Amino acid sequence: MPVSQFDPANIVAQFTPNPQDASTAAVPRASEIGDRAGRLGLEIADIAGIVEDLAGLNNHLRQTLENVVDSVDRSTETNNRIRTAVGDLRASADQTRLVLSKSSEQVSDTLATAIDNMQALGEGIIGITRSAEQARNTIAKVQEASAAIESISMETQMIAINAGVEAARASDAGRGFAVIAQSIKALANQVRKFSLENRTNLQELQGTLDQMLAVARHNSEWAQSAIEASNTAKGSTQQIQSLVSSVQQLTSGIEDLGDPVHSNATNSQQVGERVSDLVKVVGTADTQLGKTRKRSENILTISEDLMLFIAQAGFETKDSALILTCQNAAAEIKAVFERGLERGEITQDALFDEQYKPIPGTNPQQVTTRFTGYTDRVLPAIQEQVLASSSRIAFCAAVDRNGYLPTHNLAYSKPQGSDPSWNAANSRNRRIFNDRTGLRAGRNTQPFLLQTYRRDMGGGQHALMKDISAPIVIRGRHWGGFRMGLKP
Repeated sequence: MPVSQFDPANIVAQFTPNPQDASTAAVPRASEIGDRAGRLGLEIADIAGIVEDLAGLNNHLRQTLENVVDSVDRSTETNNRIRTAVGDLRASADQTRLVLSKSSEQVSDTLATAIDNMQALGEGIIGITRSAEQARNTIAKVQEASAAIESISMETQMIAINAGVEAARASDAGRGFAVIAQSIKALANQVRKFSLENRTNLQELQGTLDQMLAVARHNSEWAQSAIEASNTAKGSTQQIQSLVSSVQQLTSGIEDLGDPVHSNATNSQQVGERVSDLVKVVGTADTQLGKTRKRSENILTISEDLMLFIAQAGFETKDSALILTCQNAAAEIKAVFERGLERGEITQDALFDEQYKPIPGTNPQQVTTRFTGYTDRVLPAIQEQVLASSSRIAFCAAVDRNGYLPTHNLAYSKPQGSDPSWNAANSRNRRIFNDRTGLRAGRNTQPFLLQTYRRDMGGGQHALMKDISAPIVIRGRHWGGFRMGLKP
């Protein structure tokens, strides 16, 4: 189609009423009504979009609150289990405290008695060791005395022998002295004999005492160790008493913990009840927002019907020329598609393919059909020409009946990157726009459709737009429509 066909000046001429027409006087007023209806439609579209956003936020809030209720319920159940466990723990701690107290007293008494006995035994053994050493010393002194007695008996025996010799020399005069000498010798022999026996006995006694002293010394060492162990046992008793004290403190701590846990469980339950009430309120608000959204859509439809009525009535508005541009572009696309069918460039089954195949790794999701490659070849020439025909045209593209946009303007057909928000604004080809505006544009069968809406630009950004669409019918079968997005 020549560029002149899309020239708004030429198209406006087609919409200008005959000055001789009796209704010419009403044209300015009708045009003003059309402009105001257009502005009203944009405002209503903005309100409808805001209501839809609020409904989405409210639904998200409701789901979040429901999750909070579930979490609070689980927390309440956990707190109740903790409260029960704390009660059981407190009872066990009380029982443990009683058992430890009794055991501590018994152990302390037993250890005290054992310690006293061990100390007494140790001291006794040490005393025995000392007595044995004293006895050994006494025996040594006795042995010395016995040795002296033996020496004296030997000297006495020698004197008795000498006395006997002298008595023999004295003959009869020395007989009496000889008898005395003989008696002294006999006594000396007996003393020596007893002295030798005593020495033998003392040696045996000393050997026995040495053995007993060695055992006593060993036992003394054990006794000393026992005394030290008893002192350690005293420390153990103190540790047991300290343990009892710790258990008492633990029991007191558990008792102190019981009240906060109980309070926490009660508060958690109350929070759950209040959040449940809030969920009900949000649910009611969600219902009301749904009704509001429906009514705002109805009002939007009425405003769009009003703009359509004004345009169909033949009154010129700021959108009249662009409506004809859209219809002419739809007609040209229809002719191109039908020529493609006639030439075998594409089959009718492929042209009406609705098996949308996702392109892996795309975000937002892009899809292809059997006619995507064909539209990429034939549509850019038409769509770029239309886009350049008016500064008010933000975009223009053909969509099928399900809102699928296979081939977009070159400015919106950039390869996707890693940022989904950037992709949403710059990679809009091969996307399905099945929102209210997109589906109505693809499924409209009237000569044209004029809509107002908020265009999602990605990243939470929206732009108020007008949307003009005209149906594309191929060999009597509705394929979709040609959309033009207009700046207000």
